[in-house]
Amino acid sequence: MKQSSSFTSIAAAVAVCCSYAVNAFQPQLAPGNLSGGRSKTSLHADTIRRPSGKGFAKQDLSQPQRSSDPMDWKVHEVKDELLDLLPRMTGTAEEFRQVESYVNALEEKFLAPQTLDFLNLAMAGEWQFLFTTNQLGRPSPILRLTELIQKIDVNGLKGDVTNQASWSLLGDSGSFDVYGSFATKLPYDINQGARMTLGDEDDHDLSITLGKGSGIPSDTEGLVGLIHRAMPTEMFDASDLALDTTYLDTDIRIVRFTGKRHEGVRNIFMRKGAFDLDPDL
Repeated sequence: MKQSSSFTSIAAAVAVCCSYAVNAFQPQLAPGNLSGGRSKTSLHADTIRRPSGKGFAKQDLSQPQRSSDPMDWKVHEVKDELLDLLPRMTGTAEEFRQVESYVNALEEKFLAPQTLDFLNLAMAGEWQFLFTTNQLGRPSPILRLTELIQKIDVNGLKGDVTNQASWSLLGDSGSFDVYGSFATKLPYDINQGARMTLGDEDDHDLSITLGKGSGIPSDTEGLVGLIHRAMPTEMFDASDLALDTTYLDTDIRIVRFTGKRHEGVRNIFMRKGAFDLDPDL
């Protein structure tokens, strides 16, 4: 099934809050208390350095400044900053530049698994969609996507990729009482190094399942169209595309698309259940 390209930017919320503020607080001891008396200044114990034995020379208590370039950071620092930013994004150009810099740093530091079998096993499981660099789309106010999951089932160097969206539709009652899931499934092979090559349109399997207690949609074909416009197009129809895994660990996965459509588009996924999600953080 061929579909036209469109997309809405989706940034799922991740409840990971990390702070890297530089501690510039330098406590000053009150004069007259250097004879052994206790200073009246209230100081946290781990803020004060013990004298080195070289007298009462002024100590530099400030924390070292961290480089502003993520390429100079440790991997966990880049990850933490990325996961802290994504749920707070408002769509500014500066935010997208930050995401790009974090992704570039993770990709630069990524050490690929030595065997394709290990890579395939590491990719297996359910991954929650967080972000795409594909910024096209026509979202509708009458449809809500509440979750996007990519499931990878492995079988040697082959397997299946299933992209599943949970959705709710505004019904005739005026409430979102029509709901369910939409799934698109494609087989894949790993070849050309570590590249995941997806099946063509003849292998593309689409399905809609209504949730328990859901109302009945009055226009099923129109519903599919709304879902198509709301999902990242590379997830709705990934036929004839290929994916390069540019970063992968136990929690985060970044892929780069290649092909006639979506060349260079990147998706960021989080392993489902790795962190609690809270869009209000």
